[in-house]
Amino acid sequence: MKQTRIISTVLVFGLFLSGCVSSIGMNTYGLKNRSQVQMPGSGDETAPNYVEVKHIDAELIIAMEQRQQNLVTATTDSDSFQSPAWDYRVGPADVLSIVVWEHPELTIPAGPERDVEQSGTLVGADGTIFYPYAGVVDVAGKTLSEIRSILTERLGEYIEEVKLDVRVAEFNHKRVYVVGEVAQPQIVSINNIRPTLIEMINRAGGFTQEADSTQITLTRDNATYRIDLLALYENGDSSQNIPIEPGDVINVRDRTFNKIFVLGEVMTPGSYLMNKRRKTLAEALGDAGGVNETTANPRQVFVVRSDGDKPKIFHLDARSPDALILADRFALQPRDVVYVDAAKIVRWNRVIANVSGTLSTLNSASATDFPLFQGGEL
Repeated sequence: MKQTRIISTVLVFGLFLSGCVSSIGMNTYGLKNRSQVQMPGSGDETAPNYVEVKHIDAELIIAMEQRQQNLVTATTDSDSFQSPAWDYRVGPADVLSIVVWEHPELTIPAGPERDVEQSGTLVGADGTIFYPYAGVVDVAGKTLSEIRSILTERLGEYIEEVKLDVRVAEFNHKRVYVVGEVAQPQIVSINNIRPTLIEMINRAGGFTQEADSTQITLTRDNATYRIDLLALYENGDSSQNIPIEPGDVINVRDRTFNKIFVLGEVMTPGSYLMNKRRKTLAEALGDAGGVNETTANPRQVFVVRSDGDKPKIFHLDARSPDALILADRFALQPRDVVYVDAAKIVRWNRVIANVSGTLSTLNSASATDFPLFQGGEL
């Protein structure tokens, strides 16, 4: 009777082994033409939204490379950044240098012991300046030529043939805020030369090693734009070097977002940073130490990509070494997940290892004096 109970128990466990082989851990054996899990967002229960599995072959590689080439050659729509011709307009905190020729009494003497603010004329918080004979002059929002005309007209009542020059000795009014992964985050003042994005970043000391030149955000008038300077450096897309306006906030993001994840039967699973958003499937597998030759199933290499509302799954059959040519040309994207499945025999061995402990426990329990294991009654 005791032996019958033990055999029955073993048979019960045996019935579950086939199911355990496919259920233990993550597996991709059900992924043939589409995913097994319905994705959110379909909105129609009669038409489930499953992710199609695309096989990595030569046609897919050519199509992806052509699509990338089209993105490189396309001109970025930069209408949002078009601005009128640049002409610096004076504002509060600017320092003006006003020189009236042949009338040194009207020009404040300068010397090595006097700084720019002391030797110049500071624009007050109300946007006005005071100048001898001309009185209080409202200069806020005016160009240098406009200020020159006003002073010439007022001084003309006292001086014949007024000859004067107006310059900005110190630019303080118009500012741009550069933050994030730059060497010297700071507030950068705009001068009379129209600034661009690259100039502002260079004036802040340039990128740090952790900077992501493809992820630069520009905030202007309560709107945020994303800019890719790497497209300018490598592909000549000059539309990315946009003109800067006063009050802009430039944020250079770090590259920690640019990670890919290699999981499954590889030597060192983990997350790996991309270099300038560039990494191929072969490089990712190489970073992870390669596939585990004793446990991996080379037929089951997958790349899972969360592309907004349209996730994608790519499959590579890497049984043949020449399949790595395709892997080396398959470009990964940030947050891609590379998964290498285990061989079926490995899954079987793992199930056996898991249940062998249970069987050993049952065998030991059957040798006890408890009636339940001896065929007796409770």
